[in-house]
Amino acid sequence: MEERLWTATHNAKVSEVEEILKNNPTLNVNWRNESWFAYTGLHLACARGHDAIAANLLAHPAINVNQKDNDGCTPFTRACINGRISCARLLLKDSRVMVNQASLEGYTPLWYAAVYGRHEIIETWVASGREMDLGKPRDPRTDAIGEAKRLRRTQMTTLLERFQENPGDTRRMVRLELGWYDETAVGIFAAVVFVSDGLLAITTRGGKRQQTPPQRFFWIASQLPLELQMVLCYRIVGSAKEVIAGKDSEVAFRNLGRVLQ
Repeated sequence: MEERLWTATHNAKVSEVEEILKNNPTLNVNWRNESWFAYTGLHLACARGHDAIAANLLAHPAINVNQKDNDGCTPFTRACINGRISCARLLLKDSRVMVNQASLEGYTPLWYAAVYGRHEIIETWVASGREMDLGKPRDPRTDAIGEAKRLRRTQMTTLLERFQENPGDTRRMVRLELGWYDETAVGIFAAVVFVSDGLLAITTRGGKRQQTPPQRFFWIASQLPLELQMVLCYRIVGSAKEVIAGKDSEVAFRNLGRVLQ
C-alpha cells in the first residue's frame, strides 16, 4: 500500500492519495522509494509541486517533515531546488519543518535557492518570519549572498543584504510588496469583524450589551486568504510558530471571540 501511495503521488492523483490515507490509518507515510533516490511521498510532492498532495501528507500525524533522501535533502530543500513556491509556502508555515537543514554535503536550502535563482521562494521565506541562515561568508556551501553575487542575481543579492542588515524592516517591506497583512492591519480587521458580528460585545447608549450569532463571521473568516486566517489563529495561541489545522479553525475563531469579549 505504501508503494501505491507513492505512485499516486508520482501521478498527481489527489483523490487517490486522500482515499489511501483515509482508509489506511496505520500506513507508513514515510516510506522511501529506494529506486528513486530514497524519496518519500512528501519529497516527491514537494519536488514536483503537487501542493494539494503535500498538504494531505503534512496533515498526517505520523509524517516526518524533515526526512532526508539519499542526498540528505529534506522535502523543503527539494521545493527550494525545484522552485516549487506553493509547496515551499506550505512548509514555511509548518513549525515542524527545519528550514535550515543542510544536505549531506553541507549545502543549505537557502544556498540552493540562491544558486538556482528561486527569488520568489526567498521572498516568501523572508515574509514568513521563519528563521533564515544566511551562511558563513565565503563558505561555498552556505554563503547565499556570496552565491547570489557571483551569479549576478542583483535583485536577490539586494534582498538578502537588506535582510542581513535589518530583518524586521525588510520583512515588513516584503510583506507589503506581496500584499500580505501586517499585525496592525490584522488587529484592526479582527476588532471590526468581531464588533460587527457580535463576537465582541459593545455597550450601547442605553447601557445594553448586544450580540449576534457568530455564523456570519465564521463564513467571512473562511473566505479570507490563508495567510490572514493563520494570523488570526496565531493571535489566540500567542505565537507565529504554531499551525492550526483547517478542521480546528472554527474552534480557534470561537476562542478568539471569547478572548476579545
